[in-house]
Amino acid sequence: MGKDSKPKDAGGKGKGKAGGSDAGASKDKGKGGKGDGLGTCTYVKARHILCEKQGKINEAYKKLQDGWLSNGDKVPPAEFAKLAAEYSECPSGKKGGDLGWFPRGKMAGPFQEVAFNTVVGATSAPFKSTHGYHIILCEGRKN
Repeated sequence: MGKDSKPKDAGGKGKGKAGGSDAGASKDKGKGGKGDGLGTCTYVKARHILCEKQGKINEAYKKLQDGWLSNGDKVPPAEFAKLAAEYSECPSGKKGGDLGWFPRGKMAGPFQEVAFNTVVGATSAPFKSTHGYHIILCEGRKN
């Protein structure tokens, strides 16, 4: 279990740099994709919250922590959607942050890394991209 938790922690907390995530994704892909499939799927279904300011995304994340994450619970998609509608500055916020299914290569750099390396049902820690600060809820993955 200790070996499995290290890559999940690094990817799930969003603190790992793109280089570290790429290395893990490449290794997992070569192993045949058994287990959680991180880094091996072709499509991801996700919701997100996008904020220009770090303080605002941290405020949204604190609500997620206080309500679910600090207890080790998963954030229900409907509750994440409410926070996205309240906090997100992306047009998708009106749809609860729903980005639908998207293929590998469609999203830019860090967003793609986090989206494709977050376990289904899990919520990422806040992270920065060229568009601002994000939190992602991964809802599914498929090939």
